[in-house]
Amino acid sequence: MSYLKEPDYVHGQAARTGILLVNLGTPAAPTAQALRPYLKEFLSDPRVVEIPRLVWWLILNGIILNTRPKKSAEKYAAIWAADSSPLRVHTEKQATLLRGWLGEKITSPLKVEYAMRYGQPSIPATLARMKAEGCERILILPAYPQYAASSTATAFDMAFAWLQKTRNQPALRTLKHYHDHPAYIQALAANIRDDWQRNGRPDVLVMSFHGVPRYTLEKGDPYHCECQKTGRLLAAALGLEPQQYRLTFQSRFGRAEWIQPYTDKTLAALGKEGVKRVDVVAPGFTADCLETLEELAMEGRDTFLEAGGQEFRYIPALNEHPQWIAALGQIALENLGGWVSLDGERNADEEARQTSRRMALNLGARN
Repeated sequence: MSYLKEPDYVHGQAARTGILLVNLGTPAAPTAQALRPYLKEFLSDPRVVEIPRLVWWLILNGIILNTRPKKSAEKYAAIWAADSSPLRVHTEKQATLLRGWLGEKITSPLKVEYAMRYGQPSIPATLARMKAEGCERILILPAYPQYAASSTATAFDMAFAWLQKTRNQPALRTLKHYHDHPAYIQALAANIRDDWQRNGRPDVLVMSFHGVPRYTLEKGDPYHCECQKTGRLLAAALGLEPQQYRLTFQSRFGRAEWIQPYTDKTLAALGKEGVKRVDVVAPGFTADCLETLEELAMEGRDTFLEAGGQEFRYIPALNEHPQWIAALGQIALENLGGWVSLDGERNADEEARQTSRRMALNLGARN
């Protein structure tokens, strides 16, 4: 195996701990030209589409990549921010705010970055940069509260693939899930309450999670169960009775059966039943993106109103909500045990580093 080139070593360089916040990804632009390589990378992942490779290669390259990029580009154009996709904008802001939140509590050297599983900035390139900047311990922190093989696991796969090619490996930790973490649940509840204080409460709250094929549940993927638990805990935190909320799944693709109930069909049914106002929230999306801003806020609205509903509101994702940043920081701290200092040990660490550097130089080290 050919290993990646190692960065130059500097004696006495302060060892850093790093956090890599990982989200799904985004195309570089809302155009068919940019969507094609993004969709190819995404849909070529065997964890995302679990059907025989040869069959899927023919479908993907012969049909999907020749038809879907243009349609997807039109959807992205409808929600694109001034200079980037909302997903990247929010994820970058979250990393910046998390860095600041942790910086007030951690005294040892810390670096917080973000990366995308598909598209840029990539996980391997960001990990390599963190390593070059002195990160000897790195926590992979997924933006997905609920674990799924098609999201969390594939992000870890990419990190481990980079690690396999690295000669001088940093220590790596992964955070599997936090779907039932009290701080996450309370941040969700606070975000919803804030919206309700401004706009009033709905007749029904729809909690929409990203869907996955039903066969993944049957093969042992815990995603469906973790979404159900998040929904139950959130409903309890908001004091909702069973008839006041629905838990649904969106973003179906292909002809296979996906986990149910489906969000679009639920919204249509609520409209036909005479429910006047529906609010939709997406607890599994910690940053707004195409699936929330276009599929829910736009398509979902049309579905509900056309079925007879009167008022539809989409409640934004957690994004940069202060309670979410604090929750993210708390979750990170719990998974950094033994890697960082919280009690003012910076001076002792710096003295030990300088002593090590002096000894190395006295023994003939070049730097």
